Amino acid sequence: MSCTIRIRIQPQSFDIEEESKRLTQGRSDVGALVTFTGYCRDEGGTLAALTLEHYPGMAEAEIGRIAEEAAARWPLSGLTAIHRHGRILPGEPIVLVAAASSHRQATFEAASFLMDYLKTRAPFWKKEERVGDRDGDWVQAKATDDAAAGRWQKP
Repeated sequence: MSCTIRIRIQPQSFDIEEESKRLTQGRSDVGALVTFTGYCRDEGGTLAALTLEHYPGMAEAEIGRIAEEAAARWPLSGLTAIHRHGRILPGEPIVLVAAASSHRQATFEAASFLMDYLKTRAPFWKKEERVGDRDGDWVQAKATDDAAAGRWQKP
């Protein structure tokens, strides 16, 4: 099965429904579509915004490698990854991962795999701007994210 992969890194928001249509429109072989959208949380009212920075070119290439690995592992017909950069306010979407396939299990696993690796391998840096503190602090990598990605390691 041929898999169409779309990777975008952009400052503006995205339309989940439109991206879903791009993966399924005109495709009678798609039996399942899974989407994951990550949003900016307000952390109990203490977070004013997140600023996401990336390494242009390198970020797209790394996400492309992760997507190609997902397409090699599961029988997918389409895979989309959109990640925003810049200043993002609480309630706004940050990332979209969508996977399409003939069967649901492949879509669930591929979307989860891609999201786990986006959190650990894609070159993005997050700075949290707290209410009343415009300077903010850079977010450190989390062991829980590494553990989640580690479940996909082949023995």
